[in-house]
Amino acid sequence: MTIRINKVAKGTGLKAIVEEMSGVSLDACYQCRKCSAGCPVAGPAKSAPSEIIRRLHLGAGDELLENGLVWMCLSCETCYGRCPMQINFAAVIDALRSLALARGSKVPEGNMPLFNRMFLANVRVFGRSYDLSMIAGYKLGSGSLMSDTEKFPTMLKKGKMAILPPSGADKKAVRRIFEKAMPGKGKKQ
Repeated sequence: MTIRINKVAKGTGLKAIVEEMSGVSLDACYQCRKCSAGCPVAGPAKSAPSEIIRRLHLGAGDELLENGLVWMCLSCETCYGRCPMQINFAAVIDALRSLALARGSKVPEGNMPLFNRMFLANVRVFGRSYDLSMIAGYKLGSGSLMSDTEKFPTMLKKGKMAILPPSGADKKAVRRIFEKAMPGKGKKQ
């Protein structure tokens, strides 16, 4: 696949916006690729963290917002832990996701955006992840209600999923986090 990148003036373009939004200096990256070697989704996403950073260095535009890694990144911070320059790639991905949503970029294949929305809605309501509610919301949203249902009894039997919602979460603290992160959208709808 040929990648065309147009030269942009310094301080303009996607790189400058991402650096400002994330608070990360991408110029510190010297392409050692340690982040990519440890990334659990680099293969399925057909893209690696080092590639995203390199494309930003070379002046990539909005086409980067449609890259699979932008939506598949788990924010596990394995890349951050392995990076000798301590580049917080998860913050870069968060900035790219925000830009993709704001600019109305093409929705990627699969249901990662739906999964992300369901996860955040679940944490907003329960103060932490509640698997049963999360799965129900995702299945309703994706329309695949009956897929994987044969695994449910085994997961219950092995204690991998709780029927009742979690208790002990500081819901007020979580609500404050949502209100700070998303003013006007942090309150339960």
